[in-house]
Amino acid sequence: MSVLSPFLVHSAVQAITPILLAALAGVLCGQAGVFNIALEGEMLVGAFAGVAGSYLAGSAVAGVAAGALAGAALALILAYGSTVLRGDAIVIGIGINLLASGLTAYLLRQMFGVSGTFDSPAIVGLAPIAIGGLAGVPLLAAALSRQSVLTWFAWALVVLVAVGLFRTPFGLRLRGLGEQPDAAATLGVDVQAWRVGAVLAGGVLAGLAGVQLSLGAVSVFSEDMSAGRGWIAVVAVMLGRNNPLGAAAACVLFGFADAFGLRLQGQGLPNQLTDIAPYVVTLAALILSHRRRQA
Repeated sequence: MSVLSPFLVHSAVQAITPILLAALAGVLCGQAGVFNIALEGEMLVGAFAGVAGSYLAGSAVAGVAAGALAGAALALILAYGSTVLRGDAIVIGIGINLLASGLTAYLLRQMFGVSGTFDSPAIVGLAPIAIGGLAGVPLLAAALSRQSVLTWFAWALVVLVAVGLFRTPFGLRLRGLGEQPDAAATLGVDVQAWRVGAVLAGGVLAGLAGVQLSLGAVSVFSEDMSAGRGWIAVVAVMLGRNNPLGAAAACVLFGFADAFGLRLQGQGLPNQLTDIAPYVVTLAALILSHRRRQA
């Protein structure tokens, strides 16, 4: 079988999108001096709120808005706790992840009377965007056609964040918060306000990552459906050194690993083995990055 097939490329692009959105959230927080380890929880509540909003309002737009707001609401805990109260961001982030897992499972039972998975014809998913004229290039057609609007938004955001961080006064101030917050304060920058804003913006992006999971490729919510993707996004941020382009490259690697695992499952391998493919690649990338820094 060929290494790159249209199905593999299409699956990889779908797998990349939620990790990329969450990684960009981590980049914004990291540049502001806040290590956001709560991406998993923010993504999970975004996925639940996206399905709930779409189901109750009968609109995918409502689901997107609900997911973004839910991610921001959960990020507010991290923003307030780590900046105003000066708590440990890692401890707060772990607590947020545990809260999100229990809260979504509880709300699933209370709101919809089910446990495990909620699926309904009333859930309106994100309509794929079809692009004509690409039929002659199978791999390109598979990568670009029939992807959700959030996929296009994620890649456009990579460029916007990169330009904003390294080519604008806004980005200079934001990077100054992470490198020299005291110096930034002497220049009149409100460190707390900027950090809170960065964390909230990251919460919006992580919430949209969850919406892509629950309304992008499928229209369903399952308990803990983020399945470690938030942690993979954290690793992508670390490998990319808080650079959006480096983080995006890491996300592409993890996305193809996830898609390749699905393809191996289709070849008859047990899902217990294929599901670990992206996490094995994540660990390998961390080890190689650490050894490279040591060298």
